[in-house]
Amino acid sequence: MAESRELQAGSSGTGGGKKKLYLIGGPMGVGKTAVSRCLKETLDNSVFLDGDWCWDASPFQVTEETKAMVLDNICHVLNNFLDCPVYENVIFCWVMHRQDILDTILGRLHREKCRVVCVSLLCEEKILARRLSRDIRNGLRTKEIIERSLSYLPLYAELATEKIDVSDIPPEEAAMRIANLGKEQVHCGKKDCPESNAG
Repeated sequence: MAESRELQAGSSGTGGGKKKLYLIGGPMGVGKTAVSRCLKETLDNSVFLDGDWCWDASPFQVTEETKAMVLDNICHVLNNFLDCPVYENVIFCWVMHRQDILDTILGRLHREKCRVVCVSLLCEEKILARRLSRDIRNGLRTKEIIERSLSYLPLYAELATEKIDVSDIPPEEAAMRIANLGKEQVHCGKKDCPESNAG
């Protein structure tokens, strides 16, 4: 479709001084925030947004209104980062377990200003459960998060993203792998974009 052709043309892989936008998804507890922080320190002139910061509310409510609000908040901030000449690398992490979420975000961004790298962080079920259990013991999460996060894991196989298994690697190594992806062919995240690599 025209939108995907536009994205392909705007992210040809030659760079031409374009910014890089890193979209990092994965189930709750997999380590997205830690990896993104490491990536921010690895890349030059970088800025980081965690999608959860855009609806950090008490009580936390998931409604049609709040879902629309958080997407609007995310895209507004990311576009401000992309428009700002100070930053060369924009990093965003969020669960992003469905292709329509990726497509919606990409469809609202000023993509002509950047090259896009989409990554999904994955890990073994038992390791994910162990990490979440530790967070629960520390009062950072509630018990129902384990079942919900584990149910998201298989969904990432269907996404037009690069997959990185972080079961046995530290955040620093995962960040380095993502940074290396940014030096290679662009992976735009659109399901029907020829430059995307789903596996």
